[in-house]
Amino acid sequence: MEFIKRILRIIRANINSLLNSAEDPEKILQQAVIEMQENLVQLRQGVAQAIATQKRTERQALAAQSTSEEWYRRAQLALQQGNEVLAREALTKRKAYQETATALSSQREQQNDVVARLKKDMRSLELKIGEAKTKKDMYIARARSAEASVRLQDMLDTSSPTSSLNAFERMEDKVLQIEAQSAAIAQLGTDDLQKQFDSLESAGDIDTELAAMKGQVLDTGQNTLPQKLPKSPES
Repeated sequence: MEFIKRILRIIRANINSLLNSAEDPEKILQQAVIEMQENLVQLRQGVAQAIATQKRTERQALAAQSTSEEWYRRAQLALQQGNEVLAREALTKRKAYQETATALSSQREQQNDVVARLKKDMRSLELKIGEAKTKKDMYIARARSAEASVRLQDMLDTSSPTSSLNAFERMEDKVLQIEAQSAAIAQLGTDDLQKQFDSLESAGDIDTELAAMKGQVLDTGQNTLPQKLPKSPES
């Protein structure tokens, strides 16, 4: 039994050493959540910037398309006035703006994919942060409970006969002893008092008996006295 207790003490010592030397789980989890929230802020900023870039590209594509259409109308006007050279130059401008509009539209599609992916990542991170907060509270509660359990078990198992846990048992024994002594003293006092009354009753009985004996003696003495003889006629 003592050998098992020694092993348990060694195990508890190792656990306490691990708890003391290890990083604080509460601080680690809180720091992890803080870092995730900071990443979420940066991701939101990235999403906002991507959306702003997407909107700007879309406006540029629409402007390029509108300009290309304007150059097309100018080419038509020049051709209607018989200025083929000017009409050709206008069509050349129109083509350039059309190419720009096409390139911007393609870029806008790519940006749409980027924004969609960033939004998806942002929602995923938000869910993970929510789960992390829930798990953080749970793990912190479990860590505190485990530490408290180890300390309590250590206190219970390593308590000595003079420890505070055994104080109640010692006090109970003392109270029982005092109560026994008090009962014994009370019993002795009652016995002495009873003896005194018994003695008085016994003395009274003896006095009564003595008085009765005296009465008997007196009566007997009177009965045994000599009686006077009757006088003779001669006298």
